[in-house]
Amino acid sequence: MKTQIRLIAGLSYIDARLDELKDEFGDLPEQIEEKQLELDKATKKLAESKKILEEIKDFVAQAKVTLVKLKDKEEELSKKQFKVKNNKEFDAITTEIQHLKDEHENLSKSLRSEGIKQENLLKTIEEQERKLTEIQEEFDELNTEFEDLKKEQGNEVDLLESKRQNIEGQLVGDYLKEYKRIRKFHSDAAVQVVKGSCKGYRVPPQVLVELRNNEDKIFIDENSGRILIPEEIHLNEDIINELVA
Repeated sequence: MKTQIRLIAGLSYIDARLDELKDEFGDLPEQIEEKQLELDKATKKLAESKKILEEIKDFVAQAKVTLVKLKDKEEELSKKQFKVKNNKEFDAITTEIQHLKDEHENLSKSLRSEGIKQENLLKTIEEQERKLTEIQEEFDELNTEFEDLKKEQGNEVDLLESKRQNIEGQLVGDYLKEYKRIRKFHSDAAVQVVKGSCKGYRVPPQVLVELRNNEDKIFIDENSGRILIPEEIHLNEDIINELVA
């Protein structure tokens, strides 16, 4: 007979088994999540370093072209200086040549500085790539371990989830909502009464009688806060097969 409390009992039995299977993974899912964050961070840092390197390369390439142009212009002005006819033009060209020399010197200094940055950045990128490879290998190992555990469990989880969904669909009213509410605080949201007690607390005799005689009503233990399952209901595979039939 598929009473509401039997459905709750079946749901509790399945959830207990799912929790056991989940516990087999230990903190592996958290480790994978943390390693994924570490991998993302390392990937981002490497990408940023490579972007800076490209910017430096662009600057170096442009600077070299500019230096040649400055030198060529300085030589042209030097030749022109010998052809001027008065001191005013000569002084003007001299000032312009000096300006070009200053610009050339400043750009040369920047070029040398960026060259040092480029050299250091290449070493940094090499180390970042090594670290990224190391993190990727660790991430892959964790995922392999996770997948191996899933294979060991076979299709048990999928089968249990399917049965769980079946049972949930048969619950009426607020029974499922109440079960989920309690499960937020206690993994064992529904607990079987054993020798008149629940979680070490005595259940009032009147409640025990009502519990046995009204399996379509939920009774919550006032001490433990769990849903009470009658002692007469046997929590095993048989009840699950009965409920999902």
